[in-house]
Amino acid sequence: MTDGSTPPDRRGEPASALAPEGGHRSATPPVREKPTDDNPGGPAEAKRAPTRAVRPRHAASLLLWRRGAKGLELLMGLRHANHRFLPNVLVFPGGRVDVGDHRCKAVSELRAGTITHLKRNAPGSLARALGIAAARELHEETGLVMGRMEGQRLHPDLGVLDYLCRAVTPPNRFMRFNARFLIAPAEAAHGHIRGSGELEELRFFTVEEARRHKMISITAKVMDEFEAWLGMSADERAERPLVCFRSGRKNMDARTFEA
Repeated sequence: MTDGSTPPDRRGEPASALAPEGGHRSATPPVREKPTDDNPGGPAEAKRAPTRAVRPRHAASLLLWRRGAKGLELLMGLRHANHRFLPNVLVFPGGRVDVGDHRCKAVSELRAGTITHLKRNAPGSLARALGIAAARELHEETGLVMGRMEGQRLHPDLGVLDYLCRAVTPPNRFMRFNARFLIAPAEAAHGHIRGSGELEELRFFTVEEARRHKMISITAKVMDEFEAWLGMSADERAERPLVCFRSGRKNMDARTFEA
């Protein structure tokens, strides 16, 4: 989700202590995709497809978390009230994998456990690109840097990422995602929170506060998975069954386990 500009690199300030800074020629002009249109949980995913099923796009969302004075907090954005689809809905930073994510340099690589989990349903090159996409989308949507900037290019720190779960959009949607949800601690990112303009509010929400806001069901279920993951030991996290949310004719966002 690129808005055509790259937020400035502002190093040295941990995200755990940040506050928001302000997040053939035709006569008909082309429709520009908004930065958050490809966000899992965004508007296009809610629209029903008019005809046949759409093939899901590989995507990644990032749960950037910290423990604040009022408890566990997650970085989320509130979609603008004027949006036609899903106004005032909370979403995590994220979006589809771009071609450039497959060849992007990184300052560190995915840990063995993380890449093992990702490879259950993605080849090695895609597994790495999903991690790159998560860091890139965080930077594009929030201005935070998880890694190092070299000029205008982000070189992500993939070694801070953990794998949480996967969710596949129902087959009758206008836009579908095969979304992987990744986790990183807030201290792994630096800079000032600076939105892309598509989100009315972009900040750290406590889990309790987030649940009082409007969100689609998969976002709430991913939050449940994250809280359960946070309560596990390292060994339990490594051995846990991997969760995938799928929707059928009778069940929406059914919790299943990867083969």
